[in-house]
Amino acid sequence: MKNYIILLLLAFSLTSFAQEVKKDGKTYEVKKEKIFLNGEDVTEALNIEEKEAILKEASAITAKLKTAEKAEKEAKKLEKEAKKAEKAQKKAEKAQKKAEKELKKKEKLQKNFEKAQSNLKKNQKKYEKLKKKGKLSPEDERKWLEKLEKMTEKLEKAKRKM
Repeated sequence: MKNYIILLLLAFSLTSFAQEVKKDGKTYEVKKEKIFLNGEDVTEALNIEEKEAILKEASAITAKLKTAEKAEKEAKKLEKEAKKAEKAQKKAEKAQKKAEKELKKKEKLQKNFEKAQSNLKKNQKKYEKLKKKGKLSPEDERKWLEKLEKMTEKLEKAKRKM
């Protein structure tokens, strides 16, 4: 990121000030349509062919810089889009994990409900069987009824949680 900023500033400074063009071992500076050599305006001193060649090279350099700027902007845009897509993917994964967790919770509650229901039915049958045979003392019958009542409460509690 730091490098992008430096490159961007460098590109702006080069385009906004002057273009340096090397021609015949001399370094000319082109500002708008004027050509400078060592800080002196030599636009009128050069012949038309040299002037055109220098201006053409300066415009080519400017075009390259603009192309580089566009490529850099496009790269930044793509990077932003990639980050956005990554963020969206993470959000979707998080939502999926949450949904899976919720599903597991519901399945566990359902399992607990079914288990409580099964235990209650089984113990009710056992109680009825013992009662029919007459093998229950009044104390045992009281214990069985308390046990069945607790199981019924567990079943109701499991049902409410669902």
